Amino acid sequence: MEELKVGTIVISKQGTFSENYNKFKNIVNNKKINVIVVGQGDRVKIEKNLYFDILWPNNSKLINENILNNNSMVCKLNYKNFSILYTGDIEKVAEEQILQEYVNDLSVLKSTVLKVGHHGSKTSSSQDFLNVVRPKIALIGVGKDNKFGHPNVDVIKRIENLRCKNLQNR
Repeated sequence: MEELKVGTIVISKQGTFSENYNKFKNIVNNKKINVIVVGQGDRVKIEKNLYFDILWPNNSKLINENILNNNSMVCKLNYKNFSILYTGDIEKVAEEQILQEYVNDLSVLKSTVLKVGHHGSKTSSSQDFLNVVRPKIALIGVGKDNKFGHPNVDVIKRIENLRCKNLQNR
């Protein structure tokens, strides 16, 4: 934000304040950047057939466990018959809550592409969640030889069990 021209930021409610969030707010204020705070059920329209559905967090039911990760914004980009589910850094506890939130219409979570949660860490991408999303392609954003050992071998196996392409950006 300090280097690029940013017109609008879409962000979810923050469960806690941190030094980074305070720095973010200062930059936003100094550069007079428009901020839209969204939550579950909101839709951000880009153009006629292109929009994001905000699936998480439910601002009235924030998860206290690992509050920043588990209340990461989860949104689904929709374009005609194509979709990408972005899961931020959510972990299994948030995946379970999301599955409960959409139990009456799990098809909302089904996506062509899944941006795998939390860099493919062992705390995310449960088999139950993956079985509902059923992506054709799974993307994992991870640094080569990172100190966390991401992506986790078990997560890779769960993705492979879906018979979808696993693309790791290293």
